[in-house]
Amino acid sequence: MAPTREKADSPRRERRARRARRDSLFGERFAVFAECLLTGVWIAVASLGIVTYPAALAAGARHLRRRTAHEVSGLREFGADFRAALRGGWLVGLAGWAAVGAVWVDILAARAGIPGGRFAGAVGIFALIGVTVALLRATAVWTPGASWRALFADAARRTVRDPAGSLLVVCGLAVVALSAGILPPLAVPVLGAVSAAAVAVEERYRHR
Repeated sequence: MAPTREKADSPRRERRARRARRDSLFGERFAVFAECLLTGVWIAVASLGIVTYPAALAAGARHLRRRTAHEVSGLREFGADFRAALRGGWLVGLAGWAAVGAVWVDILAARAGIPGGRFAGAVGIFALIGVTVALLRATAVWTPGASWRALFADAARRTVRDPAGSLLVVCGLAVVALSAGILPPLAVPVLGAVSAAAVAVEERYRHR
């Protein structure tokens, strides 16, 4: 009788084990998603310094890498990474705003009907998108002490060599823009999801 009972109980134990694994996986994924939203808030607050957004993105990406690796990470670690990334990151932020200004001039030229203005505006917009993707990919692999110039140069090459991954990052940026258009506060937590997407794209590229 005992062996028969054990055989009857075995499928039940297997079903319970599978259900527990599914629940655990769902809980872990939900926790990562919630962490992304919280990280987006941290990134937004740290970006209020106008030129601090590269450092904020780098700190956010490193925080998410630690969390997915099941390492201890919190606001204190984020702050330490932000301060470390800010040493050279503020120059990157300044250059980014200069690029935005240049593209805005091209757009104004296109609206004014200047010959070649539309073409220059279109090229400028596409170039700005490419620079933004390269910046996100650079921040996704940032580590303390890394050279921003080297990070950005390598990220620019990956942006071209990995168009599928770059397209995924562009889709993340589109989600932020759409969220801002529907309800501006939604764009704040979604920033963390964009940073997480850049981290995932870099992990995918590294394991190709």
